[in-house]
Order: sequence, then C-alpha cells, then structure tokens
Amino acid sequence: MKFLKLSAAGLACVFLSGCITPPPTPRIVRTNLSAKPDTGPFWWGIASSSFQNEDRGEKRGTPNYFETDWDLFAKTKRVPPKGDNGTFSWTHFDRDLDALKKIGVNHYRFGVEWARIEPEPGRYNEAALRHYVDMARQLKAAGIEPVVTLWHFTFPSWLVDEKHNNKSRWTHPLYRERWPLYVDKVTKAMAPYVRTFAPQNEPNGDLALGYISATWPPGRLMDFAGHAAALDESVWGFRKAAEIVRKNRKDALILSIEAMPYWEHALLDPTGAYYNLMQRINYTHLDRTFDVCDLVGFNYYYTEYPDFTALLALKARRGRNYSLLGWIIQPRSLYKQIRNVQRRYGKPVVITENGIATAKDIKRVRYLFNHMLEVKEAIQDGMDVRGYFVWTLVDNYEWHHGYKAPFGMAKMDWITKQRLLRPSALFYRGIIESSRNMNILDDVSTAPELPPGFVER
Repeated sequence: MKFLKLSAAGLACVFLSGCITPPPTPRIVRTNLSAKPDTGPFWWGIASSSFQNEDRGEKRGTPNYFETDWDLFAKTKRVPPKGDNGTFSWTHFDRDLDALKKIGVNHYRFGVEWARIEPEPGRYNEAALRHYVDMARQLKAAGIEPVVTLWHFTFPSWLVDEKHNNKSRWTHPLYRERWPLYVDKVTKAMAPYVRTFAPQNEPNGDLALGYISATWPPGRLMDFAGHAAALDESVWGFRKAAEIVRKNRKDALILSIEAMPYWEHALLDPTGAYYNLMQRINYTHLDRTFDVCDLVGFNYYYTEYPDFTALLALKARRGRNYSLLGWIIQPRSLYKQIRNVQRRYGKPVVITENGIATAKDIKRVRYLFNHMLEVKEAIQDGMDVRGYFVWTLVDNYEWHHGYKAPFGMAKMDWITKQRLLRPSALFYRGIIESSRNMNILDDVSTAPELPPGFVER
C-alpha cells in the first residue's frame, strides 16, 4: 500500500527550486465523462493483496516455483523479507472467506499474482489460474462480489534486469509483450464470476517510491527521467488492460486505485514546489487514465505537510493523532479528497482502501468510524460515492515495514490459520447491518453537477 516518504536530501532540492508547477486540470469532455454505471447497493468491502497475504504454495526447485521483483529486492536487504508463508491465503483461502462472511461485507478485493500465473515468460500455471477463478466463484456463491486487482506492486522476477535496473519492471523489454497476454488470459478466465477489475493498484505510489525515494524496487534515487519513462509504460499498461477487460466482458467495470494522501500547505514550503510535486504524484497517472475508468477509486490513509523536515519526525510521532507508522490521522481530509477527486474527474468515487496501523484496536475502531462519517457526509452533500473498503482483513506483510504494521481487523492463529476477529471487525459488521436502513447510503446514484472544465462534445 501506502505511499510517500521521500528522502530528506532530495526533497530539500525540490523545496529550494520552486520550479515545479501544479498538475494541470484534465479537460473533461462528454466522450470521457461517460454514463454513470449501475453498481447496485453501496459497496461495503475489505481489500487485500496477493503478495502480502499468499503463501508460496509451490516447492522451491519445482517448475511452478516463482519469485517476484520484491523477493529479489529483499535479497539485497533493501526491504525486510516476506518469507514463503504470508498469511496462508493461497492454501487456506477458506479461512479468509469464513471471516469475510462473519463480517458481512458485500465486496472483497483481492489480487492476482502475475508471477504465479506466469512463472516463466510464455509458460502458464493453469492450476493456479483455476484456483483464482475458484476463489471468485466461492465469493460469488457466498453473496460477496469479487473485485480483482491485476497488478498490486509486484512483477515476475523475469522482468528484472539486475545489471541494468533502469530496464526492469515497467521498462523491461518483455513488459509490453507479456502484459497484454497475461491480462487477456486472466480476465477471460475470471469473466464469468468477476465484473469489476482494477488494472493496477497505486501505480503512482509505486513509481514515486521506486524512482524518486529509492525505497522500493527498482531502488532508484531522484531518477526523474526514469520515473517519466516508467509512468508512460504504466499508463500504457493500464489503458491496454482496460481495453482487454472490456473485450472479455462487455459489462465490465474498470476501477482505478491510486494513492491519495491529502497534502496541506506548509510555511517551510514557501515556493510551493514540494506541495506541487506531491499533487503531481497524486494526480498525474489518473489524469492520463481516468477517461477509460467507470469508477475512480483511491486509497486514503493520512494527511501530510510538504515539509521535508517532517520526514525526520515520523518515528517520533506518537499519540492519539498518529498511527503506529507516524502518519497523521485527519478524518476530515477524506471528505476533502473525495470532493477534490469528484470535481476533478466527474465520475463515481470508491474509497478503495482506508485503515490504520495500530496495536490498539479501540484506536482502529475510532479511526474507521470517524472516516466513515466523512464518507456519509460527502454523500449527503451530493458527492457520488459508491463504496468503502477497509484495509485489511488480517495483519500481513506491509512492504518496506515488514510485519511491524498491523492493519488487520483480524490476526492469524499460526496453528489453525483461523482469522481471529478483533472488535473492529465486529464494529464494521454492525455498521454494515445498520446501513441497510440508512437511505443516504442506499441512494448513491444521483449524479452531481458536472465538474468545472466540462466541455460538451
């Protein structure tokens, strides 16, 4: 998940330059506004990812054993290793499904691991694909709508050039050849059970952390040229995936998932360069893909200030208004970000992730409740919000934070693999049950006014 804590030295340069302008507002025309889709009742969901949750499920040395770019990156000791087990969501998906049914969600977002499906270029693991299809089928049978993410941060290891990491992942020579074939194979197989597909999860965050802060693969620092090249490839991949999905299911819904922390202005950013850079990271990818989306989804966790000295204070931030990771808790910013996204793109909005890393579940309950109130108020004020997803079901591997950031509404019993629900899960169940009588969440189809910049065509 999650997002940007760029290097202090690099951001100091940006801070002093003052040469970065805000992202231009996209030109919205009738052809890219499209009709509002029918999405049914309000989406109460939970989100997860393949890499963070799945165990390997394949023995080392066997033909279908696979590794991802994150596995290779961990071997360089740049990030903590995940290990082969995760939360056993591959071999024990039934445990996840049982917990989801107990909570009562009507949507569940999970990812498909490209490396698992295609462990070598052009060779597919058909049994693994059937397993993913069966997961979607089981969810549907339980009355839970599956939402499938085709890419959630990880690439197959064969898309990594360890000698020339500027030609890895998005910019690897095989990417344009293999990505459309993978998307076609997966979406064709899953189309009978899956209507909503997210081509990518937080590509904007991945690109910033990988090419600007060197925190994630490919580990490049302040490589703005590399960032621009990878952004072009990411945009191409998103648009190509949307095209393929629509070919394989005519009534498909294409969902964006972008990282959208809310940025306030700061006195220590007098030129506005830092703020403008963060706004560009928030919006540039979506500006180039929103026209092929039916639903604009974004992940919101925290508010931050464009002040590079704040990066030094992350570990020192403690107390009621901060998460375990030092992220600033500011529920009102979710309302503001919904408003910003709605005005900018004029399309229905889905909160695709919202959650908190904390060891205190009462803090998680308070966090979720206060953010849900902001979603409700946004709907009352005429914003077209179709759904809300909590991150996440069970504590898992949190990328460069390793296993030190508990976001789950459940923890795992390592012997039985059962998901032990926390009070926050039961709280969420109560919200979902009570919302059936809340007209404000039943009537989310009323279209808001057309956004500024709309051009009739």
